[in-house]
Amino acid sequence: MPPKQVKSKTAASVDRKRSKRGADGDDLTEMGDGTEQDDWMQAKTLVKPEDQLELSEAELKEEFTRILTANNPHAPQNIVRYSFKERQYKQTSSVDQLAVHFALDGNLLHKDSEEARKQFNRTGLAETKEEQAEPAAEAAATEEGGEEGASGEGKEEAGDEDAAPAPASKAGGKEKKLTNQFNFSERASQTYNNPFRDRATVTEPPPRASFSSNVTQWEIYDAYQEDFEKQEKSKEKKVIPGRKEEEKSKKKFQISETSSDDITRVETAAKIVERMVNQNTYDDIAQDFKYWEDVSDEFRDSEGTLLPLWKFSFEKAKKLAITSVCWSPKYRDLVAVSCGSYDFMKQGSGLIILWTMKNPSFPECYFETDSGVMCLDVHPQHPHWICAGFYDGSVAIFSAVDKREGAIHRCTAKNGKHTDPVWQVRWQKDDADNNMNFYSISSDGRICLWTILKNEMVYQDVIRLSLPDVSAEGPDGIKVATTGCGTAFDFHKQKDYLFLVGTEEGKVHICSKAYTSHFIDTIDAHNMAVYKVCWNRFHPKIFITCSADWTVKIWEMKDTMDKSESGDEARKPLFSFDLNNSVGDVAWAPYSSTVFAAVTSDGKAFVYDLNANKYEPLCEQMVAQKKKTKLTHVEFNPTYPIVVIGDDRGNVTSLKLSPNLRKMKAEKKGAPPVDEATKVQREIEKLEKILSMVRNQPTEATA
Repeated sequence: MPPKQVKSKTAASVDRKRSKRGADGDDLTEMGDGTEQDDWMQAKTLVKPEDQLELSEAELKEEFTRILTANNPHAPQNIVRYSFKERQYKQTSSVDQLAVHFALDGNLLHKDSEEARKQFNRTGLAETKEEQAEPAAEAAATEEGGEEGASGEGKEEAGDEDAAPAPASKAGGKEKKLTNQFNFSERASQTYNNPFRDRATVTEPPPRASFSSNVTQWEIYDAYQEDFEKQEKSKEKKVIPGRKEEEKSKKKFQISETSSDDITRVETAAKIVERMVNQNTYDDIAQDFKYWEDVSDEFRDSEGTLLPLWKFSFEKAKKLAITSVCWSPKYRDLVAVSCGSYDFMKQGSGLIILWTMKNPSFPECYFETDSGVMCLDVHPQHPHWICAGFYDGSVAIFSAVDKREGAIHRCTAKNGKHTDPVWQVRWQKDDADNNMNFYSISSDGRICLWTILKNEMVYQDVIRLSLPDVSAEGPDGIKVATTGCGTAFDFHKQKDYLFLVGTEEGKVHICSKAYTSHFIDTIDAHNMAVYKVCWNRFHPKIFITCSADWTVKIWEMKDTMDKSESGDEARKPLFSFDLNNSVGDVAWAPYSSTVFAAVTSDGKAFVYDLNANKYEPLCEQMVAQKKKTKLTHVEFNPTYPIVVIGDDRGNVTSLKLSPNLRKMKAEKKGAPPVDEATKVQREIEKLEKILSMVRNQPTEATA
C-alpha cells in the first residue's frame, strides 16, 4: 500500500488560506499533490563563507554568559556635588540611569466611567439596552452556525484566525460610529481674566521745623555752669558715714557676680547649641552607635567586626602620640587621653585632653604642659581629679572643674621627682586620714606612693626594682647592684595590697605593699620590654601581659605550695599568641572573663574570645587609615559595647563591637534577674573550664 501523506496543522492551514485566495480571484492554487509539498518543505542549503572561523567541538560547546543590565552607557560617571557635611566637593555614586526615547501626553477615558457616559450623552451616541443586546445576539448566532458546519480542520482553523465582530446597526439602517475609538478626550477651557486695578493714596507729610542759632563762647560757658550746679545739688544730699564704703563693696560684688553669672549662662547656652549642631552633623554615626548590629554575624560563629564610629582629633595634638587612654568612671561618654612622644629625640610639650562622644569636633577640656604627658588616671570617686606622669620624671594633679590652666600640684626635684620618664600612674583608696593617694612607676626603678595633703604632695618609695643576677663594677672594682627599669604595673581587683610590675628586661614581678625589699615571685615573661600587665576583671589569679617581642601571654599566679610542687611549670604561660608585630597595649573586656583586645604597631586591632576560639582571633582588623601609623593604646568602655584606640598621630578612634565579639550567656525566659555576684561567679566558672583543659597540656600558641 502506498504510504499515507500526513499534513501538519501548519500545512493544512496554509492550504485553506491559499484556497480562499483562489476563490477570491488570486492566481494561487491549492497545493494538492505530494510533489508540490516536497518542493515547499525542501531543506535549505547552507552557504559557508570562505573566511569562517573553524572551531573545535569543545569550543562550540563552551558557553559565554552575557548579562544585560539596565545601566545607561551614556550616563555621566563623574558628577561632583558639594558636601556641606564634609565641606568639600565629593563625587556622587548614584547616577540616573533612565533614558527617555519617546514621550507623548494624552488622556484616556474608560468606556464604563461616568465621564465617558456623559460624553456619549453629549454627542447623541447613547444606546439603549435593546440596541446593545442586538449585536451580542447576532454574534452568538453566527458562532453557533459556524460550529455546526465546520469540520475538524475547521475547528483548528477557528483557533488560529481572529473573528471580527459585526458592526451594530439601528433599525433604520444607520450605523452608529464612535468618533473616538481609543476613548481619547481633548478639552480646552478659557479662564476669566481678572481686570487690573491701580490704587494710589496720598499721606500727609511729617511736620518739619527749621531751627538756626549762633553758638558763642558765653553760651557754652552758661551750659557748663548749669551742669556744674546740678552736680553740686546732688552732692548736698545727706550721706551716712561708713554707709558709702559698704555700698561701693556691694556694687562691686554685684557687678562681678552678675558678670560671672552671665558668662556661665553664655557658656552653658553655647555648649548646648554646639552639641545640638554636632548631633545633627554626626547623626548617622549616633544612629549606628545606638542601633547598628552586624547582621552577617548570624551566619558566622567565630568571626566578628569593628564598626568605626567617631574619630577624635585635635589640632594641637597632631604631632603627638596618644600615650594613655582612660574612661571616666562616672560619665560613661567621657574619655581622658594623654599626649606625648615616645621618641626621646623629639621631646616637647604635652597635652591632657578630655573628649566626649556628645561633641567629637572639639575637646570638652584640655591642659597644655611643658613636658610630654606619658600616662594619666582618673580618680574613681572624684572623676574631676586627674593624676598624670611626665617624660621629665615629674607627676602632677589636675582638676577638670577648676578653671586653672596648669596643674594644682606638681612635684619637683626637691620633693621626690623621678629621674626617668614616668610610664604609669594609678589611683588607690584613700589612706586612714582620708587623704587621696596614687602610685607611679618609672624607668629609674622606683615605685612611689604620692599622698596629697592640703598644699603639697608627699612621696614615699614603696619598692626599688633591682636585677640580682646582673651587677656592674664600680671604679674600685666594687660590685654595684643594677637597677631595673619599670614600664607598667597593675593592682589586684580584690586584694589592693597585691600588684604586678612589668620591666624593660621582660620580667614580671608579683609584689606586695607590705614587702619593700623583695618580690613575692618573678617570672621571665618576655624577651623584650613589657608594655602592659593587667589582672583579669573576674578571675583573681589570671593576668595578661603584652610586649615588644610580638606576643600576648596569659598567666596564672599560683600559691607557694603549688610553686614548690610544680617547680618550673609555674613559669610557663597558659596561652601565648603571636601577633606578628610589636604589641602596644592589651585590655580585658568588662563584660566577659574570656574576651580581650590588643593593638599592634602595624595599625591592626585584634579581639580574642577564649570561649569561642583558643587559637585564632575573632577579629583582626586594620584601624589605622594611613600607612606607617602605629596603634599605641586600647580601652573598653565600661558600659557601652565600644572600644577606643589611640595612635601615634594624636587621633583617638571609637569602634563598635559586633554581636559575635560580645556574646553573653542567654538567660531563660521568665527567669529572675541575676545579681552581680552571680554574674561574676559564672564568668569565673567559664574561664576555669577553659583553663582546666590547658593546665595539663603544653603551651598553646597562635601564629
